[in-house]
Amino acid sequence: MNKENKYLKLLVGIVFDLIGYASFIIPWFAEITDVIWAPVSAYLMARMYKGKKGKVAAVVSFVEEALPWLDIIPTFTLMWIYTYVISSESKDEKKTIEV
Repeated sequence: MNKENKYLKLLVGIVFDLIGYASFIIPWFAEITDVIWAPVSAYLMARMYKGKKGKVAAVVSFVEEALPWLDIIPTFTLMWIYTYVISSESKDEKKTIEV
């Protein structure tokens, strides 16, 4: 994936995290929006990140959005950091060790 798509995915993830935070604006409305947003966020996470890690992230996203007071966790942003910062560092270390 080129850099432009990588950072576009970060921007989209931040927007999705902000949508998840929106339920805090009107507290009594949060339960209704979370019921709708939890499965939507899980679906979007699975579409953004393929494979096993995408499926695991989708489950985490669903649980985080469905349970009260966990909406504050920026799941999409954290998944981007895991995928493009932490995971890529591990790959770089493996390449260095193999040489």
